Amino acid sequence: MTSHRRDFITAQFYGILTGSQENFKDSFDYTDFVSSVALFSIPCLCFHASTPCVSRKHISLAKATWKGCSLSNVFFDFKKILWNTVSMKKLIKEIKSVKDLLSEGNTLLNLTIQDLDFKKEKIDFRNIKLGNTTFLGCEMDDETEAVLRKKGATIYPKIVGLPYNPYRKTLYTWQELIKENDTKNGEILDVKIYNHFVSFKNSGDINEALCERIHDHAIDDAIYDIIGVNEDGMTQKKCVGVMGGHSVLRDDPAYEKIARLSKKLTEKGYLILSGGGPGIMEAANLGAYLAGKTDVQLKEAVEILKVAPKCQDENYIVQSKKVIEMYPTGAENIAIPTWFYGHEPLNIFATSIAKYFSNAIREDVLLAVALHGIIYGPGSAGTVQEIFTDAAQDHYASFGWVSPMIFFGKKFWSEDCQVYQLVQQLSTGLKYHDMLAISDDIDEVVKFIVEHPPVKG
Repeated sequence: MTSHRRDFITAQFYGILTGSQENFKDSFDYTDFVSSVALFSIPCLCFHASTPCVSRKHISLAKATWKGCSLSNVFFDFKKILWNTVSMKKLIKEIKSVKDLLSEGNTLLNLTIQDLDFKKEKIDFRNIKLGNTTFLGCEMDDETEAVLRKKGATIYPKIVGLPYNPYRKTLYTWQELIKENDTKNGEILDVKIYNHFVSFKNSGDINEALCERIHDHAIDDAIYDIIGVNEDGMTQKKCVGVMGGHSVLRDDPAYEKIARLSKKLTEKGYLILSGGGPGIMEAANLGAYLAGKTDVQLKEAVEILKVAPKCQDENYIVQSKKVIEMYPTGAENIAIPTWFYGHEPLNIFATSIAKYFSNAIREDVLLAVALHGIIYGPGSAGTVQEIFTDAAQDHYASFGWVSPMIFFGKKFWSEDCQVYQLVQQLSTGLKYHDMLAISDDIDEVVKFIVEHPPVKG
């Protein structure tokens, strides 16, 4: 790529971030926008350990593009522009919020306005002051778009042809995901999105990658809308995560024990989060959903589910729906699955589903927000990986807090898997050493979580 071309795309991206009208062509080139984002971000992404994998092709493109440039200068300029333009921005998701702001004065400063329809709700932006104002996936006519661009607004266009909305404002529900989306072949929306994801999985297509990242950020934001976060990073709702094997059957004693434990914690005022899959994860959401019901009613629900114990069973979801029909409403809880494991059936006992494309981001978010503790039921390699990710976060107080880690199943975690002893050894002399527990007793675990709230790291 020529130096002139690189400078032009860089100017475009600076224009996007700063809202400078002079940096845009008369006709905005979406391909150049994608290129500018890629070329500006990839040098940073390559050195960011928590960022999902970037393909070799993109890394090579970045190296070629920035050849001869000082990376330190690139990082400094990018960080300075990004910080000055997007810090302290408020996210607006309701048209009423826009109108309320305008009623207080003709200014929309430092705002991101997401997925609103300005074709239905007309607003005359000509006399409204904009500054550091971004429109994400909003519907608008050509005249409105021209006015906004002239005033320096950043506009991310509505993207057509995708089975998902990258700019969605809320978490999913199982009813939405299980709805038949394609009358031609009877595909439910969840499967349609999964098949789309798989078709791009190894393609390195940057347009799809950007859309997936925007979608996953929207899911992040929707989770925080539900749980709330204080200035010190503590969640307003007391979130407890439950992790464990997806292959644990519904007729396994561990399944019912996890359900009973989650039910008791929900009744104590905790918000249960799970990885959103079958097995231990489904048991957690089931127990939370049935909080307030009797133990006998929970037992009856488990007996109904045992008719289809494996998630591969044809009537697996049918049995789940029978429980939902018995209890149409349940206590709030969240499942956090991923289309990376999209072959797994939906967990329909979650009242909200935060489904991600990136498995790495999904796991990180679950561990980051479950500040009142993580409970580990029996599992395999995936669960063990999550344990050490959690341990690393507590070890270094990555999010400013140290949280309980509970190993539920003494024999499994101390003899069969022997992970507990290793985490104990790693934590010696650190705050999270006193936040470790191993137990088979439901009441003991509940008591430990109540008596060990998160502490500052």
